[in-house]
Amino acid sequence: MKVTNQSNKFIEVRTSQIHNNGVFAKRDISKGTYIIEYKGRIISNDEADKISEREVSDGVVYLFEIDDNRTLDGGSVKNNDAKYINHSCSPNAESLNDNDRIWIVALRDIKSGEEITYDYCLETEDPDDHPCRCGALNCKGLIAIPIKIK
Repeated sequence: MKVTNQSNKFIEVRTSQIHNNGVFAKRDISKGTYIIEYKGRIISNDEADKISEREVSDGVVYLFEIDDNRTLDGGSVKNNDAKYINHSCSPNAESLNDNDRIWIVALRDIKSGEEITYDYCLETEDPDDHPCRCGALNCKGLIAIPIKIK
């Protein structure tokens, strides 16, 4: 079931076997292609921490850290299908910060119909709160890794 109608020639959002909704290739995508930009309102990381505390309990967090001070709140804008891209321990795409614009870029050729995934590289004090459902053979069991508390 397609759930959004963002104008993007590469992707569509529909139900995912990994988690809720996912982003799928509408056509073959070549390695290195900038697939979609992750959009959102720029907020402080302190504000992002407050949002994350609320949203983690729902199992859905649309925050993307730009740097040590700023985060994109992907849930704050309607036209951000990139927020539906699921994590995988064996991803076919990666996130790239290109002059403070976050892009999802193909790591390898992606076939039409394939779900687009990337490694969230999430660091948290509570990694056990973030189970992984990617199903990859090399699945680590968790989306997050423990952050070292100073």
